[in-house]
Amino acid sequence: MSDMTTLKPNQLDALREVANIGAGHAATALSQMTGNTIMITVPKINVTRLEDVPAQLDSEDEPIAAVLMHMMGDLTGRTLLIFPQPTAVRMAELMLRRPIGSSRDLGVIEQSAIKEAGNILAGAYMNALSEFMGLMLLPSPPSLHIDMSAAILTTTHLQFGSDKDQVVSVETEFMLKDAGEHLRGFFLLLPDAASLQAILRAVRLA
Repeated sequence: MSDMTTLKPNQLDALREVANIGAGHAATALSQMTGNTIMITVPKINVTRLEDVPAQLDSEDEPIAAVLMHMMGDLTGRTLLIFPQPTAVRMAELMLRRPIGSSRDLGVIEQSAIKEAGNILAGAYMNALSEFMGLMLLPSPPSLHIDMSAAILTTTHLQFGSDKDQVVSVETEFMLKDAGEHLRGFFLLLPDAASLQAILRAVRLA
């Protein structure tokens, strides 16, 4: 079978465990970089079509910040880390060690900070997937896109080509222990056709 939407609950659990491991590594790295104790949970993992992802976000009409990275090595595809714009601004404040509410928008410095956060998170998730599958995965440098969610995902869909547009969507919650804040984002894994088959084989053997 070439359809990830047919995965059984225990197979989705295997993907969730991979995401949890990646989240743990990312939380450690972000905590060290920001000077805050950050915990990351993976409350939901879904396999869906890329065109259906906007429905999972708060609003299709609200701007989002999306960090796009290409996945290279033994598996190829793309990853997208998506933050609602207010969350992206707050994440930039954390990365820059600024007080809450001190940043109003995403300027050049803030965008650079968001790309670095995306680099840490996507890298951690890719490393976890790499260890799970015993394959080498290498992330490309990150690029940042700020637009309405539907526009960004439509553009990504068009760039994705004719490959199956099945996406592993990992809803991720960031908890700032000291401040009592909760921030929400999404990590999307978009494997190409050959990589999708490899992931399916690995998960079905788990």
